[in-house]
Formats: sequence, C-alpha cells, structure tokens
Amino acid sequence: MEMQQFRYDNKIVRNFIYASLLFGVVGMSVGLLVALFYLFPNLTDGIPWLSYGRLRPLHTNAVIFAFVGNAVFAGVYYSLQRLLKARMYSDFLSQVNFWGWQLIILGAAITLPMGITTSKEYAELEWPFDIAIALVWVAFGINMIGTIIKRRERHIYV
Repeated sequence: MEMQQFRYDNKIVRNFIYASLLFGVVGMSVGLLVALFYLFPNLTDGIPWLSYGRLRPLHTNAVIFAFVGNAVFAGVYYSLQRLLKARMYSDFLSQVNFWGWQLIILGAAITLPMGITTSKEYAELEWPFDIAIALVWVAFGINMIGTIIKRRERHIYV
C-alpha cells in the first residue's frame, strides 16, 4: 500500500481566524460605544457618523457578518478538508472568498456610518453589496462542491 502525502490549506483558515478576531474586537468596541450612549446620550454630539442610529447597525453587522461570518468560514475550511481528506478544490476561489468577504465588510464599515443604508434590520447594505455577497457565496459554494467531488475519503461517516 502506497502512502499518499498532501497538505491542507491552513493559511486560509488562519486568515479567516485572524480576521474574525480583529473584527470581533472592532465590532464589540463599537457595541461598547453604543452602550455608552444609554449612560451619556450626548457623548458624540455634533458628529453625525458617530450617532447612535448609525453606529448600532455598524455594531450588529460587524459582530454578525464580520466576527461570526469569518469564524464560520474558518470552521468550514478547517473541517471540510479534514473530513474529506483533501485540500480545497481551488486556492484561487479560497482567496476570492476571503478577500471578497473582507472588502464587503470594509464597504459596510464605510457606508453604514455615512447613513447609506436600506433601513432594513440586518439587511441594511445597499444592492451592490447584495450582489457582491452572492458572488462570494457562489465562489465558496463552487470551492466546497469541488472539494467534495475530489475528496479522498469515499465514505463520509459524520
């Protein structure tokens, strides 16, 4: 029996974990600032992009999509490779997934405090972001399905 050797793509997992930690700190710091508005309502008077109504959606989106979203991607990239005993189908699609997701987060961090929003709870981002999110998820889906197809573990027992 020949021993096959291969390497998992741990770099993409690390990238998503680092991004998750960074955005966790940022998102929760914004949440702390938003909470301080309950004690000190005039904390940022005169600065519209630091008002409660603009920072609250930034906080919720940062925690849900940036912190948790990056953690979910890290978990999937880590576990999928090990369950299937195969490297990800495409390193390029992994990079598209990572950098596309970070650019969407950056765009949200810029537009939400500016008040550019659809005013829908947890769906505040404007339509170009919706298209970008769909494209990033399609790239992720293709990468995931490609990895499932090329897997080395024939019987998935999980």
